[in-house]
Amino acid sequence: MTKSEEKNKVESLKEKDIKLNDESADDKLKIIEEKLLRLMAEMENQRRRFEKERQEAYDFGGFNLAKESLSILDNLDRAITSFKNDNVLKNSKDLDKFIEGINIVKKDLVVIFKKNNIEPIECINKKFDPNYQQAMLEVEDNTKETGIVVQEIQRGYMMGNRLLRPSLVGVNKKKEEKDAKTDK
Repeated sequence: MTKSEEKNKVESLKEKDIKLNDESADDKLKIIEEKLLRLMAEMENQRRRFEKERQEAYDFGGFNLAKESLSILDNLDRAITSFKNDNVLKNSKDLDKFIEGINIVKKDLVVIFKKNNIEPIECINKKFDPNYQQAMLEVEDNTKETGIVVQEIQRGYMMGNRLLRPSLVGVNKKKEEKDAKTDK
């Protein structure tokens, strides 16, 4: 082999090496580009999750406090009923003033609940829904359809679109008709 042939061969090998290096550089660039795109997508997903969690914390941060506060409202209703049914207090001239004071406190509490998006669940004369109500008893009545809520034992509440407390209810069932055969 002559020197010029060797020189041409070396240059040819160098060109092939440069082409190989260029191809591997392109591959490396594509790999890095993919990694960068995945990283950016992951960062965007993480930002969305953080934003959602932040919004939920803002919307439902007082969830436990609200749930605990419902007992205050229940106790105010029980107190009013108890005072109205007490024979000694019935004859008192100040009973109406006392009940009016309790009603003012109750109304203030209800206004605070409404400001914080806490609403009672309306269930009387509606179809029983186990997602929002808990059946405590069955009432036999042929005048209403089976599965209709006829009694509310304890009022349920929603906080936004979340169940704060289910309603404790009595559900209607049809009276069982006795056959003439079973009567004999």
